[in-house]
Amino acid sequence: MKKRRWNERTRMMLTLELAVVLPAAALVILGAVHLHGIRRDRSVEAAFQRDFNQVLLIAEKQINRKAYELADDAAAEFPGEGTTCIETLDRILATHPYLAHVWVYSPDGGLVLRSQPSRMKDWTFHNESENFSSMMSGWMQVEYESTLRELDEMEKKGRHYSFPNQAKRGDKWAYQSGVLFLTRDRSGAHHAVAGMAFDAEYLHYQFFPEMLDAVLSHQEEIGEKNHAAIMVHPKYDSSVLAASAGWDGGDPEVERNLEGAFPGLTLAIKLPGTTLAAMGEKFERSSFLTLGALSLLLTAGIILTHRNIAREMALARLKSDFVSNVSHELRTPLSLIRLYAETLEMGRLKSADKYQEYYSIIRKESERLTALINNILDFSRIEAGRKEYEFRQTDMRELVRQTLESYRYQIEQSGFAFEEKIAEDVPPLSVDREAMARSLLNLVNNALKYSQDQKYLGVNLFRDNGSVKLEVVDHGIGIPTGEQQKIFDKFYRVGDPLVHNTKGSGLGLSLVRHIVQAHGGEVVVDSVPGRGSKFTINLPVVRTQTAKAALA
Repeated sequence: MKKRRWNERTRMMLTLELAVVLPAAALVILGAVHLHGIRRDRSVEAAFQRDFNQVLLIAEKQINRKAYELADDAAAEFPGEGTTCIETLDRILATHPYLAHVWVYSPDGGLVLRSQPSRMKDWTFHNESENFSSMMSGWMQVEYESTLRELDEMEKKGRHYSFPNQAKRGDKWAYQSGVLFLTRDRSGAHHAVAGMAFDAEYLHYQFFPEMLDAVLSHQEEIGEKNHAAIMVHPKYDSSVLAASAGWDGGDPEVERNLEGAFPGLTLAIKLPGTTLAAMGEKFERSSFLTLGALSLLLTAGIILTHRNIAREMALARLKSDFVSNVSHELRTPLSLIRLYAETLEMGRLKSADKYQEYYSIIRKESERLTALINNILDFSRIEAGRKEYEFRQTDMRELVRQTLESYRYQIEQSGFAFEEKIAEDVPPLSVDREAMARSLLNLVNNALKYSQDQKYLGVNLFRDNGSVKLEVVDHGIGIPTGEQQKIFDKFYRVGDPLVHNTKGSGLGLSLVRHIVQAHGGEVVVDSVPGRGSKFTINLPVVRTQTAKAALA
């Protein structure tokens, strides 16, 4: 008994650990990980910001380097001294098609400006050329000396002089960038201020898209796989001047104003299809869902634990009642046996008939006691999975008669009107004689216990198509409809006051069901509260594979 209690306690503890402790531990651990994740993902946004700034810085450097390489290539071909040759400027434009205008200014020679000859037929470009010429002429006439000194200082520092310009394109303005530098004669003295302007269409459709894609391709090659997209726009205008592949509009995450070759422009970067704020919201939603799932898991574990503990407590109460009831059941036949045995031992009886009657009572109470003990032993074997049945051809009529005869004294002593109907056409069946007799006695015993005023007991055995039916009928207290299936569970007893006031083990009907199912049959109950019950055992005439499966 101690070992069994220890096993039950261990099972309950394991259930508690699996259903509550483990989910709770998981909730604590994952909660800690979640909190760490929140801190980490807050830093992720800052990390994205740093990465984006770094990408924009790299993009700016590469754009400036490429632009100045193009400008230096063209500057190397400018005339150094003497009269500026228009043919030389036209040749520079021809070999460097990315330039829209080139010019040279000196106080003696004035401004000599040339624009791409092939585009001069376009009136828009022609007007742009005239406007540019007018602008540069006016600028140099006023600011030549100061510009000369500034260019000289920047040249010493290895820097370039760049300036923005707006080129008219219909009703819109296109961004244009110009570069100024000094030309020198053979002695190294300053000769003139020269300059060039990048073509607006070249910048918009070729230079910036190629440079932006090149920057992102380089970032992926070195392992930066953020799949960002970059665009460039005027500093005070959010309209896109040029963009890399993948730019899908929307607000950029990080911006950087360009310095160097393209003043007045701004680089912008973002993640296509999402934003850092959206990523944060998604993480927050997933975090809440995770915590919600863990909370549900914990709640389910608590409910499961409560149900298991409640079931175990109910089972413990049933077992306690079982011990009490079985003790009473054992005490009753033992008391009768002792009483009649003492009477015989003291020699108080005067007639041989009385002696024979007492011997018969002792024998029958012993059989009753044996039946009760066998019920308990059978239940123990069934619970342990060791119950075996010995099937053999049996005359069911004889089996039922003999079983009822052994119980007739108790039936008559209880004042029951007994009716026995056994049909003559009942065929022999392959059954376990002892088990079937025990099933019948359990049903008869229940009928005797739970009948009050109308003490009637009927036992019927007959053939019905392909089965043999054994019925036990009483006019007792009956069973409520909602409890008619529960009564076949172990230890279960109907919540009627008469049932609770009547001692019983709560095993009889559970054993009946197991025995009948092992024979390939079924047991059913038809009952009306206050009017009695009818238990019917249905056994197949030919034992089927169902019986073998149940036996296995």
